[in-house]
Order: sequence, then structure tokens, then C-alpha cells
Amino acid sequence: MMRISETVKHLIIINVLMFIGTLSIGNGTLFYDLFALHFPKNPTFEYWQIITHMFMHGGVTHILFNMFALWMFGTPVEQYLGSKKFLFIYLSAGLGAVALQVGYYYFNFLPSYTNLIESGISADEITHMLSNNEVIKGITQAQFANLQNIFPIFNATMVGASGCIMGILVAFGMMNPEAKLMMIFLPIPIKAKYFIPGIIILDLISGVTGQSFFSPSNTAYMAHVGGALTGFIIMWYWKKNQFNKNRWY
Repeated sequence: MMRISETVKHLIIINVLMFIGTLSIGNGTLFYDLFALHFPKNPTFEYWQIITHMFMHGGVTHILFNMFALWMFGTPVEQYLGSKKFLFIYLSAGLGAVALQVGYYYFNFLPSYTNLIESGISADEITHMLSNNEVIKGITQAQFANLQNIFPIFNATMVGASGCIMGILVAFGMMNPEAKLMMIFLPIPIKAKYFIPGIIILDLISGVTGQSFFSPSNTAYMAHVGGALTGFIIMWYWKKNQFNKNRWY
């Protein structure tokens, strides 16, 4: 059995403690309000959520799957890169996940939001209606349709280490392109150099179309893509500038 590396162990402990806190305090509501990542225009958004959401999870299956992946792929990556570079790529992938997912949210949010502002509804009125799920008197059908379009984005929350882990998975694949991987529900060994890009492409398609292939429908697919892309860029840069293996540490 592969021995767990130190940084991976500490990350798993933090994630588990945060999950216990979610279950134990305020029936989960308080932890989610404080530490899950909310859409930036939502009044519940706080800057620390950009980091804390990476250590939050939505259920037992969610945390078990992510922590298993962190152990399985994170340990060999940390053993090769060293703890500092491993932690750098892990957190950077999480930030890259946030950037792409929130950017994609804004891409879909701004057209309808702009229409509402131009129609004469103030920003405060929009925030009030979206926060309380109620509409002001005299609203038109077109305005209501725009509100419906942005309501799920405004009230969206994001939790989980998946973006971080996607960055680590890409790092693993670039280190071990010939390694054979397989999904639990599709036990067919596939080389990492094919398997990992395939997963990323499916996430990208799911993010654009809303069609889920192997994840729950509420998955932040663009966060997966953002984490993977960040991991690839960092690994590509490090490998390009590597003169000998000691440069990784």
C-alpha cells in the first residue's frame, strides 16, 4: 500500500475537520454561509471564501471521492516535486478553478444583469429580489425573464477540492503519461496521456452544454477545467525550465 506523504496527509486532515464542522455546527448552514464560495455580487460573498471553499464538501460521497483522489495522485506528485512545489500547484489549481468558474458565471450573468439595469431597475433592487426570491411591483415579463436567468448564478455556491485535485491529476499525468488509469464504473485501463485529457474535454462539454456525463448535475465543471489548465501551465513551465531533477525541489 502506498504510504501517504506529509502534505497530502495534512490536507486530508484539514478537509475532514472542515467537513465535521459542517455537520456539527449550525446544521451546516453557518459553515456554508461563511466558508463556501458565493457569487461575488451576492451579499454573502467574502474574500476568504476564495480559499476556504477548497476545504469544504457537500456530502460524504463528495469528500470520500476527493480525498481518495488526493491520496492516490497527490502522494506520488508530492514525492516527486517536494512539499513546497506540491502545495504551490495544489493551491494555484484551486485559484485557477475559481477564476474560470466565476469568470464563466459572469459571462452568463452580465447580459441579463445589464438588461435589467438599462430597463430602469436599480442594482439594489436587483440584489434584493435575487436575495429574497421575490419581485417588486410593476415588473415586466422581460424583466422577470432576465431575473430568472441570473437567479441560479447569483445564489450559486461552490465547495470542494476538485479544482485543486484536477491540477494534481494533470501533474501526475505529465509525470507518468504511460500510467494506466480507469474509472470506477468503467474498469478499462487507459493510459494517463489519453485518460486525463478525455476527462477534461468531457468536463468542458458538460460546462458549456449542462449535460452531465459522469458527475452530479450540480458539479462546477468549469472549475475542473480551470484547475486542470492551471496545473498544466505550471508543470509545463517547470519542465521547460528544468535542467536537472534537483530543480524541482
